[in-house]
Amino acid sequence: MHVHSSQFEPPQEVLERVVYQLEKVIIGKRDTIEKLLVALLCGGHVLLEDVPGVGKTMLVRALARTMNCSFKRIQCTPDLLPADLTGSSVFNQQTSKFEFRPGPLMANLVLADELNRTTPRTQAALLEAMEENRITVDGEAYTLPEPFFILATQNPFDFEGTFLLPEAQLDRFCIKLRLGYPEPSEEMELLNRVEQRHPVTQLRPLLLPEEFAALQNEARRVHLDDTIKGYIVELAAATRKHKDLLLGASPRASIALMRVSQARAFLSGRTYVIPDDVKQMAGPVLAHRLLLTPEAMMGGRDKEAVVDDILAATAIPSKRYAPAR
Repeated sequence: MHVHSSQFEPPQEVLERVVYQLEKVIIGKRDTIEKLLVALLCGGHVLLEDVPGVGKTMLVRALARTMNCSFKRIQCTPDLLPADLTGSSVFNQQTSKFEFRPGPLMANLVLADELNRTTPRTQAALLEAMEENRITVDGEAYTLPEPFFILATQNPFDFEGTFLLPEAQLDRFCIKLRLGYPEPSEEMELLNRVEQRHPVTQLRPLLLPEEFAALQNEARRVHLDDTIKGYIVELAAATRKHKDLLLGASPRASIALMRVSQARAFLSGRTYVIPDDVKQMAGPVLAHRLLLTPEAMMGGRDKEAVVDDILAATAIPSKRYAPAR
């Protein structure tokens, strides 16, 4: 099996090959794939919201094959219990002791399919895992493997049998992405590719989990000037006093925007963050955490448009962003 060796190959070239391989399965969605990688580079969890059948689950399966990591899929249903996610203690009659049987959360990459079809109680079982990279079962804490990502999919809320995700849960997703329908030419290409067999079966591992963890460490070292930090704080503050919003971005959202800006700069081959990194990622990081006022909702406003307004109204810092030599 051939996997990347970071010793011989620049990180950006490795990541470019990852993007290229994922594009074989999800056609015409390079921007979404890059944003997904950016979130994973900063250790973030991702929420994929879209209608059924556009490739959300296939994208996560392709990613697991590419990273050669342990992968578990949870099909979320209304009768799913917290123990179905975390695992449980089972009595072993031979040893007369309780033994922990791990649930699907004990994997590097966890796909929570149709997360908003399970109850708020079960959704809450994910909060500790997402925030602290550990789970607690019968009073015992278990550390989750490194790296650890939850990629959750959800259908739009007007679909039958869905529950609204609580704000505390949404705030723990680093970014929210949509795939959208392919263009007719891309859909034609998809039909051609899957005619004989699905391209996901032909994907090969390009990275080991520990190599991806090393790339994450490199991404965290990307330089972030104080002017950029100030810009992020200004954007977050603007959401908290915007007339169309009941709930603005939390400090956790500011941290997420800082981390994804570093990761985006790293993916672009830069050693420092520029304002464009922040602007490109502000929508995916901030919009899903905001809560519109009833008046704004009745007026047909959407959260992404509010973020765009805030970006347009906030002055971009103008000075050198690279570290001083």
